[in-house]
Amino acid sequence: MKVLGLSGNVKQPSRTASVVRSIVDAVEQHFSVAGRVIELVDAAPILFRALRADQLDEAGKAIIDAVETADILVVGSPVYRASYTGALKHLFDLVDFRALTGKRVILAATGGTPLHGLMTEHQLRPLFGFFNALTIPTAIYATESDFTGHALTGVAVTDRIDRAVAELIQLFPNADAGARSLQTSQHAETV
Repeated sequence: MKVLGLSGNVKQPSRTASVVRSIVDAVEQHFSVAGRVIELVDAAPILFRALRADQLDEAGKAIIDAVETADILVVGSPVYRASYTGALKHLFDLVDFRALTGKRVILAATGGTPLHGLMTEHQLRPLFGFFNALTIPTAIYATESDFTGHALTGVAVTDRIDRAVAELIQLFPNADAGARSLQTSQHAETV
């Protein structure tokens, strides 16, 4: 199983990258797989050398191939002008429109205030609807108060990550027994 985190950050250090990494770590732990995170601060200069997929060089093709062949995507972006970053948009402009059909996607965003928290619902979720991907119901949103420096420390955000991963587990019938017991215990806590 391939797990890929995409962080739409365009600067470093990045709170968004921290959230994406935390989600990927949780998925890795529960599915006993190794994941990878691509930060657009590094990938965007490669991708912006091409305006269309047929113009990508080998490095650009490798990034797009990683996106298209992932089984699980964790996609996060800082809120920028009430949406996701242009770098993230450009990446998905290069992805084949059929490549993400049925893929599972966890959505995440970071912003300065809680007022931007619905960006995941109004911007990111429709993007993946276009691709016929399956977005996990629980999205993760974090504000500056959820971090110490650039490290995620907010308990409520960590709880939402656990909830999103539990929902993801439900979509994989062959998930390991440890993951299923986590899901059961979390459900019991919320009832």
